[in-house]
Amino acid sequence: MKLNNDIYGQALLDYQKNGFTEDIKTHSSLGGDDIYPLDYLFRDFNEMPFLEQKALKLANGKILDVGCGSGSHSLFLQKNNKEVLAVDISEGAIETCKLRGINNVQIQDIWKLKNQQFDTILLLMNGAGMCGKLHRITDFLKHLKTLLTTNGQILLDSTDVIYMFEDEDGNYIIDANQPYYGETIFTMEYKNQKGEPFNWLYIDFNNLQRAANFCGLKCELIQEGNHYDYLAKITHL
Repeated sequence: MKLNNDIYGQALLDYQKNGFTEDIKTHSSLGGDDIYPLDYLFRDFNEMPFLEQKALKLANGKILDVGCGSGSHSLFLQKNNKEVLAVDISEGAIETCKLRGINNVQIQDIWKLKNQQFDTILLLMNGAGMCGKLHRITDFLKHLKTLLTTNGQILLDSTDVIYMFEDEDGNYIIDANQPYYGETIFTMEYKNQKGEPFNWLYIDFNNLQRAANFCGLKCELIQEGNHYDYLAKITHL
């Protein structure tokens, strides 16, 4: 595994193996430069935002943790005797999960996962963003639907970044000729090396609900967070 190919995974491994605390730097076309603290990715349940805590409490049956990262969510579920499969496209993330003692982990692109079904699919830390663009959200949900049992649920959190376009008078300035305001391009940097840019999506609840309905799914708002974030549950109609 070369660092340039897995910036995120290498950072997780460094922290897991050596307690290395150099943070990941991120650049977003939406929000500029920022720091991604590594220790936050290794938080325990009590340190998680309440929307994540709520989702983990609702998770039941056979659970799929999509984009598991360092495995903090899966680790909590496993410790509470839940059946969970943790998947990620990052080799470093999967190795980190194994080192942390998670039993059932796979390097897996969720778009290519087939012939399995789950009672709960978790897409936490804005996991739906991995579909990249708003126009892909229906295809993404249609695929997840094939992985869902009859009475299953998809639990996801996201943020409506409309607040970033608010002016001093409380009006939202959105250019209708531009792509959806929640679409962004991320680049990660670690140890002075940059990863490849990738598309990411922050989707507001109304657009998520419309997409779910189009796919023959029901989308419910479970809880709102403190700053334009929310937890949603998607089920079969």
